[in-house]
Amino acid sequence: MSNNLLKGKRGIVFGALNEKSIAWKVAEKAVEQGAIITLSNTPIAVRMGETKALSEKLNAKVIAADATSVEDLEQVFVQSMEALGGKIDFVLHSIGMSLNLRKGRQYDDLDYGFLDKTLDISAVSFHKMIQSAKKLNAIADYGSIVALSYVAAQRTFYGYNDMADAKALLESIARSFGYIYGREHSVRVNTISQSPTFTTAGSGVKGMDKLFDFSNRMSPLGNATADECADYCIVMFSDLTRKVTMQNLFHDGGFSSVGMSLRAMATYEKGLDEYMDENGNIIYG
Repeated sequence: MSNNLLKGKRGIVFGALNEKSIAWKVAEKAVEQGAIITLSNTPIAVRMGETKALSEKLNAKVIAADATSVEDLEQVFVQSMEALGGKIDFVLHSIGMSLNLRKGRQYDDLDYGFLDKTLDISAVSFHKMIQSAKKLNAIADYGSIVALSYVAAQRTFYGYNDMADAKALLESIARSFGYIYGREHSVRVNTISQSPTFTTAGSGVKGMDKLFDFSNRMSPLGNATADECADYCIVMFSDLTRKVTMQNLFHDGGFSSVGMSLRAMATYEKGLDEYMDENGNIIYG
């Protein structure tokens, strides 16, 4: 259902790979709410993914770009302003990748070259994106920039590995740049900390199915779906949130505020024997 929340607004959506992507759903809902947009992803993702189909459906230009390249990002903003006919009102950063996760490297045995790539792709790209936009004066006053995060930025989750470090950096960038961009151009910068979601990237996290189930059981409202996250993004792009900035906004059914539920206590009382070695020592993982 359209309420024209984004009528007359121009946006850029980074990271729409396929129908599982939160960015894909954000793009669809943004256009449904009256916006005109461009799409951006890596050249290989544009070739191998389904972005072209989304582009045709939404009548949205696709601009292939490496999000770690300042030159590529500058071109995304320049071409988007040309294609859309003016400054940009909202931007979604939905980009994340860890080679350490993909290769099965544990957190205490990281490949530092892989770590550099994780941080650059998943977090520093956000800084490069905002800095490029600011230098080009590409974002309209009271525009909104949103990046997707996860609670592992602030809590330890087994298996999330160096992506937790990347998300922590991502949230810090939102606060630091949110102050500068807000002070100078009234541009909002926020992160949304989403429930575990079975996107293409999320499915690569070790034990994702168990993490998803645990979070769903612990959350008073259950896990937030990708569709629901997209709805939240639309609200953050709209004029209804013109004074919300520098925030990490939890969208997780209440999971981040739960300590120990009755169900979790009952499960704990059943014992941890299956996580002990032959000498009775707990295996922490």
